Amino acid sequence: MGGQEDQSEGSEALPGEPSRALARAGLGSLPRVITAAGPGASRRFVEFFTSNIRNRNTRRAYAHAVGLFCQWLDARGVRDLTQVTPIIVAAYVEELGQQLSKPSVKQHLAAIRMLGDYLVTGGVLPFNPASSVRGPKYVAKRGKTRVLDDDQMQRFLDSIGTSTPVGLRDRAVIATMAYDFARIGAVLAMNVEDYYQQGRRWWFRFHEKGGKRHDLPAHHIAEEAMDAYLAALGTVDKKSPLFRTATSRAGHLSQNRMTENDALRMVKRRSQDAGLPVSACNHTFRATCITNFRRNGGSRGKAAQLACHESERTTRMYDRSDDPVTLDEIERVNYKTDQNSRVHRQAILGHRPVVP
Repeated sequence: MGGQEDQSEGSEALPGEPSRALARAGLGSLPRVITAAGPGASRRFVEFFTSNIRNRNTRRAYAHAVGLFCQWLDARGVRDLTQVTPIIVAAYVEELGQQLSKPSVKQHLAAIRMLGDYLVTGGVLPFNPASSVRGPKYVAKRGKTRVLDDDQMQRFLDSIGTSTPVGLRDRAVIATMAYDFARIGAVLAMNVEDYYQQGRRWWFRFHEKGGKRHDLPAHHIAEEAMDAYLAALGTVDKKSPLFRTATSRAGHLSQNRMTENDALRMVKRRSQDAGLPVSACNHTFRATCITNFRRNGGSRGKAAQLACHESERTTRMYDRSDDPVTLDEIERVNYKTDQNSRVHRQAILGHRPVVP
């Protein structure tokens, strides 16, 4: 994405696995502004995406952001890294703000800034031209993720047919997120062995961001859904993916792991079948779980712990438990419009006509 020209030059700096890693991230070859800076810059660029960023989604997002910036530089004839100044970066951010939302612009700037820091520490650049550039101000105290109420959540689960392995799989995926605070990525990353028995209870082992392992006891409804799904799955390798793609409309399952896009398509399809808003997404059920937990007396601190959030501010973005209170309070605004009130106002205004 960032280096559409000079494929041979880029490929020389990308032997073997690093080249494939960059290709998976969306950068098939090195940008011209990087290759022009020499082998040291090329090597440092490859290291940034292959060894410095471990999370696959972050790597892909940052590669996309850096690639667009390099294309923008190339289109304007900037072929030398030393020509990239804070003014140029600020101009790019300003132009980007006309196309993308503020959070997206901030993410793009963060990617450019991180790469700049990495090139500076590697001796490629004398200073980071993006370090002094400020992105747009954006503060969100309330997330936009759709949250289902109790009736909608029950309707969603009841609408999933369980006569096929695919139906049992879908119900188990949704129940794990809706009753055990689980992130979709952690759910789909589970192997069969990550649902295990400890004492009398069954537990989930979620592999979270940053390599963290998060173990939680399975809610009894999630446990029932999981047991039914595993019974239909039959005897399988404990190291194999827990949730698998479908091989046919008949409901048979493959050996391949479900992706987040697979799950999103499933959620959209199931939402439509249940007559629920099509705006429901993979994060809906984690947000619904947190909101339900809070409305039933759970603290935000405990919700953050169960959801494996580093900060309660992140949990607050999912929490809609205060919405009914807010609606009740706003209805306290009540303007008196009866006849006595109108007469009283006329007296105060010196019998001037009152505009209706």
